[in-house]
Amino acid sequence: MSVFAVTYVYSPDAERLDAFRPEHRAFLGALHEAGSVIVSGPLKADDAAPAGALILLDAPDVAAATALLEDDPFRREGLIAERGVREWVPVIGSLGR
Repeated sequence: MSVFAVTYVYSPDAERLDAFRPEHRAFLGALHEAGSVIVSGPLKADDAAPAGALILLDAPDVAAATALLEDDPFRREGLIAERGVREWVPVIGSLGR
């Protein structure tokens, strides 16, 4: 399997993000339990970029990595303004896998 770095840029609708966050986290938690999500967490907004997330996935290819996140409640509810999926090749360090 390969590692894929998925980045989300969230919609600016903080109220709806808060409303669907528990379902979003449960969804990602289930993927973690299944072994697909390696690690996930928010990217805080700053002067250079809006709020979003970074998710590292274990998947056979980019299509499979993308498909894993199709049912994310944030995506379903239109709360992801942008999503990027790229293969990531760790060279130094360990993911503890």
